Amino acid sequence: MGFKDKLTNSYTQAYLKRYGDRLTQAQGRVLSVKVEEKNYFKIFYKLIVTILVKADGSKSIAKCVFKKKRWFKKINFISVLQGHSVIIQGMKGKKGKEHREQIQIVNIRNMTTKKDLVPTKGNTPAPKVQRARPDKRLK
Repeated sequence: MGFKDKLTNSYTQAYLKRYGDRLTQAQGRVLSVKVEEKNYFKIFYKLIVTILVKADGSKSIAKCVFKKKRWFKKINFISVLQGHSVIIQGMKGKKGKEHREQIQIVNIRNMTTKKDLVPTKGNTPAPKVQRARPDKRLK
């Protein structure tokens, strides 16, 4: 194991130790999407996305929130529409806090359009290679 692998492994272990009990996943159909974009003098950008997801085969509804702030660059977010099938990976709020029922979004996998908010290594499709057919007239 090289230095880079050891460093990655230690970061992963520290993250799981800190947030492991709060990590969760929600899968289902999107009921509602609300996107709020704010910018302050084209210098500071703020994006808040609220998604309501109805779990497959259940009556439960999960409220998921994505918050991001960035300097100088506009924030990109994938297209998520009502009725799309999604898998949301995130963290539950801390117990006893105001937002304990919400899920803070870490990643979204839109199963309808096959797009990710944060691309992962495993699910990148191989590039399609176009093959030319041999010309039968030149035999």
